[in-house]
Amino acid sequence: LFLSLTLFSLNRKKMNLKSERRGIHVDQSELLCKKGCGYYGNPAWQGFCSKCWREEYHKARQKQIQEDWELAERLQREEEEAYASSQSTQGAQSLTFSKFEEKKTNEKTRKVTTVKKFFTASSRTGAKKEIQEAKAPSPSINRQASIETDRVSKEFIEFLKTYHKPGQDIYKQCKLFLDTMNHKRDLSIEEQSECAQDFYQNVAEKLQTRWKVPPEKVEKAMDQIEKYIMTRQYKYVFCPETTDDEKKDLAVQKRIRALHWVTPQMLCVPVNEEIPEVSDMVVKAITDIIEMDSKRVPRDKLACITKCSKHIFNAIKITKNEPASADDFLPTLIYIVLKGNPPRLQSNIQYITRFCNPSRLMTGEDGYYFTNLCCAVAFIEKLDAQSLNLSQEDFDRFMTGQASPKKQESDSFSPDVCLGVKQMYKNLDLLSQLNERQERIVNEAKKLEKDLIDWTDGVTKEVQDIVEKYPLEIEPKNQALAAIDSENVENDKLPPPLQPQVYAG
Repeated sequence: LFLSLTLFSLNRKKMNLKSERRGIHVDQSELLCKKGCGYYGNPAWQGFCSKCWREEYHKARQKQIQEDWELAERLQREEEEAYASSQSTQGAQSLTFSKFEEKKTNEKTRKVTTVKKFFTASSRTGAKKEIQEAKAPSPSINRQASIETDRVSKEFIEFLKTYHKPGQDIYKQCKLFLDTMNHKRDLSIEEQSECAQDFYQNVAEKLQTRWKVPPEKVEKAMDQIEKYIMTRQYKYVFCPETTDDEKKDLAVQKRIRALHWVTPQMLCVPVNEEIPEVSDMVVKAITDIIEMDSKRVPRDKLACITKCSKHIFNAIKITKNEPASADDFLPTLIYIVLKGNPPRLQSNIQYITRFCNPSRLMTGEDGYYFTNLCCAVAFIEKLDAQSLNLSQEDFDRFMTGQASPKKQESDSFSPDVCLGVKQMYKNLDLLSQLNERQERIVNEAKKLEKDLIDWTDGVTKEVQDIVEKYPLEIEPKNQALAAIDSENVENDKLPPPLQPQVYAG
């Protein structure tokens, strides 16, 4: 029995130490496609890889199309039945035939229009076009985009010259795809993404099978193709108005601002920013993740994420004097995102997901780092007190700004830190202490006020209880008492009262 109790207590201690040691842990198997194909999954694809997600998407789409066809056939049968019944009563209702024909024509037009809506993209109203024109970028921005587009086009043509005959076919395919996309701007962003993914797949297959291009040259060609077509399509497909990407961006930015108080110790980040080299790596990682928004090509945005991740690994390696692990990388990446608060983070993630070459997201280091970034953003959106090993009360106080964790003392800074930074942290610490003292005084004042009210109510209740138990009876005022001998009729016969006599010693 003693041995069993000892083992049980040891297991409990190990579990507690494990839960206290780290609040963030993602198994590497969770990064893979949940269908078990071996590729990396993505939260935007509900945990599937791009290939499995397209299969599931096509199944759902075919099911929806089948349901729409059944609905259209049912409407058609109802129309035919209504028309047959009207023909049987045509002789009796000849006077109202013209009105019936007009009503039937209107009804048929309405149903046909309804059926067409099932199989065609929703049209954009003139109001939306006016909004798009009103929100069009300035001429200077358009000129800059035009210059960049011309430069990319020239580079693409020079690159294709090395492919000779396949290069001409590739250029024709790209021009045809761009023309098709220009005519499909009224489609939803998911349908445009499907067109881009199909184009990538078809071109890659033709490069390998028809034109017999080596695999290493296929990858380079696909990178140049993606750069060419997405540079030209960027302003139409990045954060379009038909999606809620902008709303998600604002929500994530607001969430990160509310979590400004999170420290590296809370996330178990194995990075010591007091080391100058580590501090430089952290700054470079933040710069890279912010720079992602300035890129126009999905591959360039992925390159920024990869550079940021490599700086993180270097910072961890310098701090620990050993290679970093996956359990060290993800908390540090979360800390970098919280500290940098990258602009339009969700829009960039969605843009990469929709229009990047799928082979890059499914395999390789780019796909691994991108999947970790998606996990980091998902963790930030769901971050709670348990994840940071805090009590719910402290977490709520930090989130509302009523309190903040202890800042670094001025003596703990390295000698290279300027005096202004030290003074800033010292002032922040003083403000935090004053805030705590004020909160404590307010709480004590409220407690004193409550005690006084309770004491007054208690005294009042005791007095009322005594009055109810011993009620006061006020009697009428008595008449003044007469002299004791006033009724004695014989007092006139009494001798006068004795007077004291004083005898001198």
